[in-house]
Amino acid sequence: MKSEWKECTIGDLCSSVSDTYHGNDEKVVLVNTSDVLEGKILNHKSVANKNLKGQFKKTFKKDDILYSEIRPANKRYAYVDFEETKRYIASTKLMVLRPNINLVLPRFLFAFLTSNDVLTELQHLAETRSGTFPQITFSSELASMPISVPCLDEQQKIAGILSSLDEKIELNNHINENLEAQIRSIYTQLSKEILGKAIMLSEVLDIRDGTHDSPKFHKEGFPLITSKHLLPFGVNISNANLISKEDYEKINKRSKVETYDILISMIGTVGLISLVIEEKINFAIKNVGLLKTSAIPKYALFIFEYLNSAETIQHIGKCLAGTTQKYISLGELRKMTIKLPDDRQLEKFNTIARPIVAQISNFIFENRKLGEIRDTLLPRLMSGELDVSEIDI
Repeated sequence: MKSEWKECTIGDLCSSVSDTYHGNDEKVVLVNTSDVLEGKILNHKSVANKNLKGQFKKTFKKDDILYSEIRPANKRYAYVDFEETKRYIASTKLMVLRPNINLVLPRFLFAFLTSNDVLTELQHLAETRSGTFPQITFSSELASMPISVPCLDEQQKIAGILSSLDEKIELNNHINENLEAQIRSIYTQLSKEILGKAIMLSEVLDIRDGTHDSPKFHKEGFPLITSKHLLPFGVNISNANLISKEDYEKINKRSKVETYDILISMIGTVGLISLVIEEKINFAIKNVGLLKTSAIPKYALFIFEYLNSAETIQHIGKCLAGTTQKYISLGELRKMTIKLPDDRQLEKFNTIARPIVAQISNFIFENRKLGEIRDTLLPRLMSGELDVSEIDI
């Protein structure tokens, strides 16, 4: 029998914790808003515990929810799914939400807080506040937000359904990481065998930055992507802003993305690189530290691996300009040199690597579909429209 759902608020179910780090660990892990994205903590790199910036103060533990105060629509949130958090320190711009497990399952609350409807509402509230950034706080916006919750058993079933989709997406991501490593290994071996003369990158790549226009965003249309949407292969357009067909068609060719273009972030997190493998491309790049390169298709995968190699990334690091914000200039990128394989070597490389890329593309497409299914199910599950009381999980 379906249980009654209780009406309450987020503040009834969790608290915003501000436990300050007072440890003396030699090494710590700093977690800023940029280090969390769509459920995951991205940074696990240890740094020396000295001269830390003032915003790194908060501790957290397993089953806490890290939730950015700035621009909720950017999906800067994470579920803490690991035990060893003692050396981790979060920024004060991240809310540390601790669910009351007697009332709500952490995974259930996390699903609610990361639903599109909630993110849209919080983004709207953030934009109505005065200040430099669209921002929310726990006490002002989040705590009073209404939520309906069923009994803990039904919460478990709802969380289980959503987790099964998330776990499949995560498995596909791990498979793709292994496939990407295979391609890198093949490239590394080939690069040792190339005897040709080095040429400037500008001789084989057309390197351009994106649109400088600021088209209006629409509910439907064509994605306008920035560096935050880059995957190693392909682009994650799930949270990209959309522009109208008319604006898309007005954007000049330098900004429109085509299959086998290579996208590179050049400001901020410099050196994020993506090879566009989607067919029937219908999106463009925005000039917010992002540029695209077009190569002869047969060279695209090889050049992508060259740009992603440790040697090239190290070289890019040495060429960075700027004081407050580092960047790599188009001129420096165009002057970089590359040795191309001969036709026989290139054919052998593409024969092995391209089927692997096709596998990667399939998993990316599957993940996109799984994400769409999750986004469709989520509001119906969280509202009680779908009855899960009889489901055995």
